[in-house]
Amino acid sequence: MIELKNVTKKFESKKKGHAILALKNVNLTVNQGEIFGVIGYSGAGKSTLVRCVNFLEKPSSGEVIVNGQTLGKLTNDQLRQARQNIGMIFQGFNLLKTANVYDNIAIPLKLTGIPASEIKARVEKYLNIVGLSDKKYVFPNQLSGGQKQRVAIARALSHEPDILLSDEATSALDPETTDSILNLLLKINREFGITILLITHEMHVIQKICDRVAVMENGEIIEQGNVIDVYSDPQTTTTERFVSSIFPSDIPNEIIEELAQRGPIIQLTFVGESADQPALSMLAKKFDIHSNILSGNIVQLKDRPFGKLTAHIQGTKAETDKALHYLIEQGVKVSEVKVNG
Repeated sequence: MIELKNVTKKFESKKKGHAILALKNVNLTVNQGEIFGVIGYSGAGKSTLVRCVNFLEKPSSGEVIVNGQTLGKLTNDQLRQARQNIGMIFQGFNLLKTANVYDNIAIPLKLTGIPASEIKARVEKYLNIVGLSDKKYVFPNQLSGGQKQRVAIARALSHEPDILLSDEATSALDPETTDSILNLLLKINREFGITILLITHEMHVIQKICDRVAVMENGEIIEQGNVIDVYSDPQTTTTERFVSSIFPSDIPNEIIEELAQRGPIIQLTFVGESADQPALSMLAKKFDIHSNILSGNIVQLKDRPFGKLTAHIQGTKAETDKALHYLIEQGVKVSEVKVNG
């Protein structure tokens, strides 16, 4: 559906002979019908990447293949046609302030030559899908941020694309509105089978609706995979920081040092069914140990629960070893917490 092969993007600097590498040999595949998230901190290259997918930014080298077409080989007319199958929504909504909601959706359709009768049907259909049928003749300045984004989504869907690109579409919204927009994107993906590629700096966005994720840093993809795999076993420091943002466990070193003298401090990672099991209480019944929960949280990763728990285990080495082995047998990932620094 979407494939980036060794994509590099250079921006020429004002300093002669100096170029800024926004993307460095990026390789990425987004499968048909999935929701793929790209996450990274500011300056990681996320926006440049997503703009290369529809050639709003043309790569300096490499290939972008969408629906089997290599965009760099298309004529201008062919590229315009290909872009009609790629919808895009932005953080800033990009609505026409002097046009009402209906016209904000209808005008772009007119420009692509859609008949007037078809335009009316599409506008009404997609306004109904985003829940704004009653706002047809309202102007953007009369809408909330979430409503403006819904109009932008309806406008993108009205071209009936195969792919929807989201460039930080929820970053300007409050948490409750963000969740409503994410639920809408999930509904669109499930009901219409539209492939969604989104970029964000918010781990909450990834965990709520994405099937797979790529982590970007300094113009490169440093890690990618199924969301559940990346969450449960991050391979890079940057990914660990993102995951830690939803599982805060800042236990002071002094406490770790003191408790570690009486038994191991362990971090337990639960995925799927294991997240619903009373693991620590079972340990106390099966083995001669005592446990104390220091921190923990369970979140929902799209359709699967995922949790992390930090606990202190006390008992003889033989008993604690047997207890930890039991946890592993139950599908719980176990790692020991060490003193930071």
